[in-house]
Parts: sequence; structure tokens; C-alpha cells
Amino acid sequence: MSDQSPQLSAMSREEKEHLVREALREIVDPEIGLNVVELGLVRELTIEDDRAHIVMILTTPFCPYGPQLLEATRRKAQEVLGVPTTIEVGMEYWDPSMAEEGALRDWGLF
Repeated sequence: MSDQSPQLSAMSREEKEHLVREALREIVDPEIGLNVVELGLVRELTIEDDRAHIVMILTTPFCPYGPQLLEATRRKAQEVLGVPTTIEVGMEYWDPSMAEEGALRDWGLF
């Protein structure tokens, strides 16, 4: 059973995806100080009426904060959407070019 509000239920998938991505900006990688959206870590977001699924990558294969970032991302999306949400670690390697334009400027990378 879904806890979606009537207002959320009336939104298109694109609007819901935008809403989730904006909420995920609250999830910050503590080592880098940028959020998972800025870093380009959220690779796929699939939203159905009764569930959602996220494919996310990490900045390094053995990121010490990986489990916490994954769970915080899953939990935030589930909170926003009001439907069960699953998350998986994608097989892509992160590259600084995946970050939003200008996000890494302070790091001297772009």
C-alpha cells in the first residue's frame, strides 16, 4: 500500500523524478562536501505507482561512507514518494565528468 498524497499521485513521472532529485540534494558525501546529485552518483531513477528503484554509484569502490550514502538516498526517496524504494550499486566507475557543471570547480577539477 502506498502513502502517496493525492497531490503527488497527480504528478507525472517526470515531475516526481524532479522532486526526488531535488530532495536528494540533502544527501551530502561527507568527504567531498557535495551532494549525491551534484556528484552525478544517482545514475537511474525508476518510479512506478507502487514502488521506486534507484541505481547509484559511489565515488570510489570502497568508499567508507558508501553504505550510509546508499541508505540515506533510499530513505529520502521513499520519504518523498511514499512508496517502497529499493537501491542498487551500479557497476560504473565514477568519473569527475559525471558531476554537474561547476560542482567540482572548488576542487580544481573543472
